[in-house]
Amino acid sequence: MSVVVRFAPSPTGFIHVGNLRAALLNYLFALKHQGKFILRIDDTDLERSEIRFESAIKEDLGWLGLTYSDTFNQSHRFKRYAEAAEYLKSIGRLYPCYETQEELDFLRKRQLSQGKPPIYNRQALTLTDTEKAQLQSEGRKPHWRFKLIEDETAWNDMIRGSVSFQGLFASDPVLIREDGVPLYTLPSVVDDMDYGVTHIIRGEDHVTNTAVQIQILNALKDFSGIKRNQMDYAHFSLIIDASGQGFSKRTGSLSIGSLREEGIEPMAIHSLLATLGTSQPMEPRHTLTELAAELNFSTFSRSAPKFSVEDLHKMNAKYLHSLPFEEIAPRLKTILPEVTPEFWQVVGGNVDHLSEITYWWNACKGNINSVIEDKTFILKALELLPSNNWNEETWSTWSSALKDATGRKGKELFMPLRLALTGRPHGPEMKQFLPLMDIEIVRQRLSAAAR
Repeated sequence: MSVVVRFAPSPTGFIHVGNLRAALLNYLFALKHQGKFILRIDDTDLERSEIRFESAIKEDLGWLGLTYSDTFNQSHRFKRYAEAAEYLKSIGRLYPCYETQEELDFLRKRQLSQGKPPIYNRQALTLTDTEKAQLQSEGRKPHWRFKLIEDETAWNDMIRGSVSFQGLFASDPVLIREDGVPLYTLPSVVDDMDYGVTHIIRGEDHVTNTAVQIQILNALKDFSGIKRNQMDYAHFSLIIDASGQGFSKRTGSLSIGSLREEGIEPMAIHSLLATLGTSQPMEPRHTLTELAAELNFSTFSRSAPKFSVEDLHKMNAKYLHSLPFEEIAPRLKTILPEVTPEFWQVVGGNVDHLSEITYWWNACKGNINSVIEDKTFILKALELLPSNNWNEETWSTWSSALKDATGRKGKELFMPLRLALTGRPHGPEMKQFLPLMDIEIVRQRLSAAAR
């Protein structure tokens, strides 16, 4: 059986790290099994869906390297959903309800006051044709509920293990709104069946949806054109932020676009999200293929993993530090074509974001703001600066001569030189960085002390 998975975002906002984790795990699962990854745009909510968000989703996935073999919009398939709804009506599984929201709220409050579970009591099933006609003459339009079978619905979840759901304790879900627009559940099932989806990998907040969808799948097994009526499921724990809150488009959670603007590398994001909440080591990987080979749902924890922006920046730094020049060279050329393998070898381990390479190139070959803490000391350093044949011994020779002349040692000796030459208190090892610098640039920076 060929694996088919899907990522189904709603274009009502920019995708964030929580959405991406769902996309990534689906993509890696498909990659591991040489399967198919589908992008489905869940835009049945025509009022809130926007083309700009759909475009941003596709742009983000492209930047992240999560390529999809097929894509479609639910808003283009309303006719198909209507056909499925008519079939469910014909077999008695989809029935009209005329209660207003106020009436449903009152029913719920009354049930709670009586110590009963606040589920829909199916009172609409007792309506006669005459009563329905009377309600419609009053201007009421029905919403349509799916009649759940009260038996147990169970499946073996790839992450959670054995899961069961008792239909007896749940409300019949609304599948069609009063205005005729289908809600999430029905289109999702019809699409999964029509496109031959084999595995549904998503957050644990969909566990109840899965039980309902399995019942709809079974009810539609004889519906025209359906490919299959059985799927496998994996429900992973949702990530939380440092404050313990979940990620949401409504709350403006960390978007993928904002991470791109900050200079975070796609593989740093993938390396963190793919291993977050698992027993896998949280180390940078260089390819999605590596991550796919390691994907194992049995290593996923049931507790909510915590996502930290600080951890992401650390992963980004570790990823960049681990890259050999030949692997990063194509990216470097778009930023600074002049960078050489020798320069990357010395400086690469000190950049947390690739854009920082420009600073260190300028520190080496161009202009920066030197930091002069002690004018007299720097002038003495200029006086003792070796004049030619610079190599990795030059820094030691120069600092030793300066130590003898001034009596300084340790940080008091090295830090003023580093600040004067690089403008920063931390960076590449000076014994390696100094030979890369032009002697005239060094002289100019030290001479600035005299001015």
